[in-house]
Amino acid sequence: MGRIEYYNDPRAPKPNSLVVACNLLVTDESGAILLQRRRDTGQWALPGGAMDLGETAAQCAVRECEEETGILAEITGFLGVYSNPNHIVAYTDGEIRQQYENCYIGRPVSGEPSVNDEADGVEFVRPEELGRYDIHPSMRQQIGDFLSGDYPYLG
Repeated sequence: MGRIEYYNDPRAPKPNSLVVACNLLVTDESGAILLQRRRDTGQWALPGGAMDLGETAAQCAVRECEEETGILAEITGFLGVYSNPNHIVAYTDGEIRQQYENCYIGRPVSGEPSVNDEADGVEFVRPEELGRYDIHPSMRQQIGDFLSGDYPYLG
């Protein structure tokens, strides 16, 4: 299923759903950040996705990280709640979602970066190299908050 992201765009369609999603910002021992390149948009992002019934937000973040990157991680902290009503994601099935993401901080426990159905690239990226990557502004905000130490973000 395809999607189009609108970010502070007055032409964005009106949302018709709000879904809890959870991200996990994983750093390795050198401080590099785990990113995946999304197959649906081609942009690099933190691993994350929609929460399933019967799981906690933290369990969702860990599950999504492992599914999308091949890395099993453990949570070490909380980065924030990101709920920008001006970040709209329109899916080809007609769902138009307003952003709502809980973002956790973690470290890798096991596994190797690997591509899959959702990600055609998975890498640990050093902070000074982030400028070379096409990263959506909402993900840049989360990464920036982490790197600046300005968290938890409660927006």
